[in-house]
Amino acid sequence: QVQLVESGGGLVQAGGSLRLSCAASGRTFSNYVMGWFRQAAGKEREFVAAITWNGGTTYYADSVKGRFTISRDNAKSTMYLQMNILKPDDTAVYYCAPTTGRRPNADFRSWGQGTQVTVSS
Repeated sequence: QVQLVESGGGLVQAGGSLRLSCAASGRTFSNYVMGWFRQAAGKEREFVAAITWNGGTTYYADSVKGRFTISRDNAKSTMYLQMNILKPDDTAVYYCAPTTGRRPNADFRSWGQGTQVTVSS
């Protein structure tokens, strides 16, 4: 399976911005539709955004549409999530994973450590 390392999280005030990165190694990164997911304390992991293998199609959860932008650089085996106009409700640990639809691939087990995003009001 592909191995993934998330980075770029931090503490930011509401209205601010962060850019997350997801660095992949192992299996060929460009083979995968990739997605971002997040898990807030005490809640289930939820879908945030996804991007097709060549970046031609992107889709977003309604809660982040218009504020977040997903992109990827297959030459660098890296995916990004530009997060603007952050809200306290965006506070969560953010993870990346190979994706089918709006769910992690069923056979994916190699979750990274995630990156913490904290938005203060």
